[in-house]
Amino acid sequence: MNEQLATWEKNNEAYLAAALAWLREQLSQFGAVPAETAVADEPRRFGLFSRSRIEESDRLLAAPPTLARLAERLAEAEAVEPPPALHILARRLGLSRFEQEVLLLCLGMELDTRFPALCAQAQADPNRPYPTFALALALFDEPAWDALSPERPLRYWQLIEINQPGAQPLTTSALRVDERVLNYAKGLNYLDDRLSPLLAPFDVSQDADPLPPSQETAVAQIVGQVQHSQPNSVPLVVQLLGIDNLSKQMVAQRAAAELGPHLNRLPAELLPTDPNQLEKMARLWQRESILLPLALYLDAHESDGEATPGQTPPLQRFLARSQGIFFLATRELRPGLGAAATAVEIHRPTPAEQQAIWQEILSANGSGTTDDGQEGSALLAGQFNLNAATIRQIGRSALAESANEETDPSRITHHASRFTPYVSRLWHACLTNTRPRLDQLAQRIEPKATWDDIVLSDELAGLLRQIATQVRHRNTVYDAWGFREKMSRGLGLSALFAGESGTGKTMAAEVLANELELNLYRIDLSAVVSKYIGETEKNLRRLFDAAEDGGVILFFDEADALFGKRTEVKDSHDRYANIEVNYLLQRMEAYRGLAILATNRRSALDAAFLRRLRFVVNFAFPDLAQRRAIWQRILPPQTPQADLDYDHLARLNLTGGSIQNVALSAAFLAAQRDEPVTMPLILEAARAELRKMERPLRERDWVWQ
Repeated sequence: MNEQLATWEKNNEAYLAAALAWLREQLSQFGAVPAETAVADEPRRFGLFSRSRIEESDRLLAAPPTLARLAERLAEAEAVEPPPALHILARRLGLSRFEQEVLLLCLGMELDTRFPALCAQAQADPNRPYPTFALALALFDEPAWDALSPERPLRYWQLIEINQPGAQPLTTSALRVDERVLNYAKGLNYLDDRLSPLLAPFDVSQDADPLPPSQETAVAQIVGQVQHSQPNSVPLVVQLLGIDNLSKQMVAQRAAAELGPHLNRLPAELLPTDPNQLEKMARLWQRESILLPLALYLDAHESDGEATPGQTPPLQRFLARSQGIFFLATRELRPGLGAAATAVEIHRPTPAEQQAIWQEILSANGSGTTDDGQEGSALLAGQFNLNAATIRQIGRSALAESANEETDPSRITHHASRFTPYVSRLWHACLTNTRPRLDQLAQRIEPKATWDDIVLSDELAGLLRQIATQVRHRNTVYDAWGFREKMSRGLGLSALFAGESGTGKTMAAEVLANELELNLYRIDLSAVVSKYIGETEKNLRRLFDAAEDGGVILFFDEADALFGKRTEVKDSHDRYANIEVNYLLQRMEAYRGLAILATNRRSALDAAFLRRLRFVVNFAFPDLAQRRAIWQRILPPQTPQADLDYDHLARLNLTGGSIQNVALSAAFLAAQRDEPVTMPLILEAARAELRKMERPLRERDWVWQ
């Protein structure tokens, strides 16, 4: 291959030398000045030619060859196979013979320093040491006026630059070859540097790792559709739909590798909004896709596709003005992209495929074929919904970590502890991986409470344990037992925690997060709800999409503010408020993780939500026995305390949350006085808590013996 390339480069240099020698003689005869005289005072060098080419040119000039002999040598030089670069360019871009000669005239200005003087003499004007359309029309044998048209290749493909100051006529304006075309003619074929800064590297590469079977099927579908289309006259747009951008990138790269063109990635937000700049960019890209060839991955994954009213979105305009193969990554289908547009849904690997990849990773650690390895892969695939690239990256990182240090026992999960420490590392790595996007959308709660800290009735405790059990075994039921094939919605778990403030709703969510070893996120309504129409739905979409990776419990505190009842439509505000509720109904039903809705006002929730909730847990005001148990557990063992009467404290009409406030205030009072927590301090703090809540104070509650 290197020998063939070297031979072609040598032939290409020989062609350029012969072409420029012929063109110099043309200019010399046209100006009625012999070539050797016209250039006697010019430096004897070629701008980009080797010494052997200079000597060859000098030999030709020394011989004083006739124009006919130079034309014969040029014909011989251009008859080689593969043809010279200038002929390849002319064939691909549709240049006529005359247009090739105009382009060669402009190339001569860059490659041979004798051309400015020759051009000036040929035009009988020392102030015009440059090529012009007028010179070309008079110089060459088969001139064609249509070469000046903006629709002909020279100007359409921006092969030449025209310096036309003021009102100067087009025919007498200076012409200059485009830098990219100059380098192409010299045999240097690389992407135009005006496009390179706009392109972004792919977030993931599929070169080394195989795709799961479901995504290989999508690749075969794309390749078949492209091969049976006609992309020469219109842009062929393959829309890649779905929420997982990395999977779409991997599928597009594999499809492009099978189709042939090199794939580049362009974020859609970098497309210029100015129509003139967008048109220029579209022309440049189309030219590059012909010369290299190329395909383009337009990343509109985070773009909503909206435009100013009355204007075409830049993305659609760019595609309408381009040709070639385009992969368009979007969440939902974009209409109006032309008759050649097609759409393919790209999903993350199926749960079974994810389990197989986890199994492969565990096998690399030496535990994939054991029962622990098989159960570990099922555990990871059942809880986390990740793409193949992320799974493999987590596996490599965990493998490198396990080779360098011992596992911290505190990092072993409750339900991964019966497996190898490597499974525990993988679990924690998955939890860490799912956090970054959600950290920008919700508030992460570090769960502290465990089953030993919460006081519940047997019925409520049983409901919470049922929730944990269903989260833990959903992979078995949905996939191994076939329920996923029967159900398109409702595969997630949603629970309503209803009850008065302070009755333990948030603590119960922490207990579940600790039990399941998952991240807990409280949804901040101020960051979600927007006064602008449609923004609330967009924020919720980003939130749920980020949570789809798994490893997350979503906790909607004060959920009645977001999940309220739909109202009768009286104005536009009611209509859009109802649209938000409708969207929430659909998104909650499609969400596949655990979502907990907490409210103090169950009656304010829309009835449709209650139907879609799998669990409803009513947190009642704690009774006397429960309040006593809370008081016994509320103070940490390290806290100094003396003579606490739990029976008396239980008679205080307080919820668990209020009891915690009282205990904390009493501890600060004790620290201030440098004494242990005692009954008088607790009662003093309790009196302040009841005043804060504007509850009646019963005198008998403060009499303690």
